[in-house]
Amino acid sequence: MSTSHRGDRDRDDAGRARNARPRDGLGRPLPYGSPGVDRQPEGVVRGPVETVAEAQDLLDAGRPFHAHEVFEDAWKSGPESQRGLWRALAQTAVGLTHAARGNATGGARLLRRGADGLAAWPGEAPGGLDTEGVVRWARALADRVEQGASVTAAASAPRLRGTP
Repeated sequence: MSTSHRGDRDRDDAGRARNARPRDGLGRPLPYGSPGVDRQPEGVVRGPVETVAEAQDLLDAGRPFHAHEVFEDAWKSGPESQRGLWRALAQTAVGLTHAARGNATGGARLLRRGADGLAAWPGEAPGGLDTEGVVRWARALADRVEQGASVTAAASAPRLRGTP
């Protein structure tokens, strides 16, 4: 299937949106022809341990938008019983993305939504996730963002498995 540019939007032959435009580390579109950050492949099936490790590496590198894509893959391909967990983690990663882009309102809202979803998770999470720690991180970062703090993605990244 070919991809064409129609204005600033990428569409395939059937008119569906494609994301061929280069992006920066926070997922913002760059002008065509600009060097961008490598995209995360979509639809990759990973186990929980691999999902958490890959997302942590991306968060540590200041790429929460890309970490959200890893969580989204787990949300869409994992067991139905875990979808809420992975969706909540994706929301926290998008919240960090928005906060780092300077969108305080959207960042705080998504951080809190993700924290609430994680707080509702019953029992031990897969992949060694420290859900309580991520909930504390997300709520504290949402508070800081609402108070006007500047956020740098890598410096503000959570520890998904707790303290190293």
